[in-house]
Amino acid sequence: MRLAAIDIGSNAARLLIQDITTYKDGSLDFTKVNLLRVPLRLGFDVFESGIISEHKTEELIETLKAYRHLMKVYEVKGYRACATSAMRDAQNGKEIVARVQKEIGLNIEIITGSQEAEILYETHLAEKLDSKCNYLYIDVGGGSTEFTLYSNNKVSFKQSFNIGTIRLLKNKVDAEIWDNMKVALKKYCKSNTVAIGSGGNINKIFSMSKRKNGKPLSLDILKEYYKEMSALTVEERIHKYGFKEDRADVIVPALNIYTTVMRWANITEIHVPQIGLADGIIKLLHKEMNVKSL
Repeated sequence: MRLAAIDIGSNAARLLIQDITTYKDGSLDFTKVNLLRVPLRLGFDVFESGIISEHKTEELIETLKAYRHLMKVYEVKGYRACATSAMRDAQNGKEIVARVQKEIGLNIEIITGSQEAEILYETHLAEKLDSKCNYLYIDVGGGSTEFTLYSNNKVSFKQSFNIGTIRLLKNKVDAEIWDNMKVALKKYCKSNTVAIGSGGNINKIFSMSKRKNGKPLSLDILKEYYKEMSALTVEERIHKYGFKEDRADVIVPALNIYTTVMRWANITEIHVPQIGLADGIIKLLHKEMNVKSL
């Protein structure tokens, strides 16, 4: 079965297409067919003015037209499109969703922060790791950061905070939100907790580190990258690391969030399986389609 996920975030819109193979023993393989990313940066509009501009709306529509065409070419059997923090906050978010449906015939769901955390948990990565540890899923986006804590073989805490890379770049995060996040992390994250990170920025850091798959990054390594990169301008980061501009500006606030969260949660290591919201969307979509077919 071939399925697709569209993740419309505050920084970029992604299309992930995967093949799902079911074996006789009930096990599943999810194989990436294609992954596309367009840096629409909707959050730059929303977190400044409260709306998505006509120019950004047109860019979004053209991107989604291309994604819809590709899903048809790849003969995708089902899809789910989710919009997150920027679209949640945009005063004209629902109008844009209606316009996309009318002009393209594509259904977009504006999901809550809690739903976002639930979808990320659908990757079930913690269940494959050491059951003696607690695992905190951390997903840092442009507009928000989502947490899900997995301990004693169950979810014990999940929450979303409006602290994201673009919000930080625009100085749109109040100290009170940081304080609330700190209180929650210290309350729920006890000893023996390991982090699982998702999102484009932590994936990029992991690739740069040359770590082997399955090997975690230490908090000290993230601190070193933060110190090194925050001393450079965006242009210097582009030149030194070969970043695209839309990565060079957000990677420093992302590292700030990850290192701060890990310090407050008393976490020293973070696993980076290089997955994101789109992976969780496809897994949840596949599960729901299977339920409907019974």
